[in-house]
Amino acid sequence: QFADYIFPALDQLVNEMSKFRYRSGNQWNCGGVTVRTPVGAVGHGGHYHSQSPEAYLAHTPGLVVVMPRGPRAAKGLLLSSIRSKDPVIFMEPKALYRASVEDVPDDDYMIPLGKAEILRSGSDVTVVGWGGQLRILEKACDMAQSEHGISCELIDLRTILPWDVDCVVESTEKTGKLVVSHEAPITCGFGAEVVATVQERSFLSLEAPIQRVCGYDTPFPLVFEKYYIPDELKNLEAIKKVVDYAQ
Repeated sequence: QFADYIFPALDQLVNEMSKFRYRSGNQWNCGGVTVRTPVGAVGHGGHYHSQSPEAYLAHTPGLVVVMPRGPRAAKGLLLSSIRSKDPVIFMEPKALYRASVEDVPDDDYMIPLGKAEILRSGSDVTVVGWGGQLRILEKACDMAQSEHGISCELIDLRTILPWDVDCVVESTEKTGKLVVSHEAPITCGFGAEVVATVQERSFLSLEAPIQRVCGYDTPFPLVFEKYYIPDELKNLEAIKKVVDYAQ
C-alpha cells in the first residue's frame, strides 16, 4: 500500500513495534519485521498517492528507515532489512518501478544499514539526497560540471534512520559547501536534520550557507506537479549559488 496511507498504522509502528526491544530490556525483538511501502511522486498521483513521509517515521527511535535509489541497492538493502532484528520501514520510490533499470546480481548480498554511499567524488560542493531524488541530482551534477566546471561530490544517504553523519560531515568539511534535496515539504523535512547536524559539527568549515532544495509546504498538487518537484534545474541553481557565494 502507498505510504500516503500508512498513518492509521502509526500507533502500532510508533508505540508498539519501535519500542518492543526497549520495553523488554532487550529480551525480545519484533522478529525482524520489514514493512515495504511505495513513496514519492509518480507523475499523476495527486495529493493522496505522491507523498514522502520519511521524516514522520525518522522521528521515532527504534525504527530503521530505508529508501533505495534503484534495483541493485534495493536488493542489498532489503536483504539487510529482513535480517535486521530491528523493525525496518523500507520505502520504495514508486517512480523507479518502471523507470530504473540495472543489472542486479543473482547472488545473495547485503548493503549495510546506516551507511551512505559516495556516488561520485568531487571537490567544489557536496550534494546529498536519497531515493528517487538521486536520478535528479545526478543530472544536476552533470550539468554543473559540463556547463559551469563545478565538481560535485554526490552522496546517497540510503538509510534515513540511522543516517551516516560522518560521511556527510567529512565530505562537507572537504568541499566547504552543502546542498540537500528531497521531494518532501521543506519544513521539518529530513533535510533539516542533515543541515542542523552539519552546521553544528562543521560550522567553521562552511564557505556558504547550506541550501535545501525540496518540495513546497503545500499538499502535493496534481496539475502543478512539475512545478512542485525539486528538479535538476532547481538543484543546479542551488549548486551555483553556494559556489558563487564562496568566491
